[in-house]
Amino acid sequence: MVEGSAKGRKTRSAGRFGPRYGRKTRVLVADIEENMKQAFKCPKCGRMSVWREGTGIWACTKCGYTYAGGTYLPQTTTGKTMARNIKKATEAQE
Repeated sequence: MVEGSAKGRKTRSAGRFGPRYGRKTRVLVADIEENMKQAFKCPKCGRMSVWREGTGIWACTKCGYTYAGGTYLPQTTTGKTMARNIKKATEAQE
């Protein structure tokens, strides 16, 4: 008899698409959704309790702090780069 594996191990959250759209696209969707649905650190209180409320809207369930971020992640690499550049520019002026 054939031993079965864990159901949904390969397809993960993109299993709802079935055989449509191709393997690469389904893997990318599953990776994005996996990262998006985890808890993130709150910039105000420091707890791991920030969840996505909507497209680009992130809120902490503990302190109630709501802020705008990236579509799928609360802080994007471009946003981090811009914050670093702004910080350097303000330090250079002083």
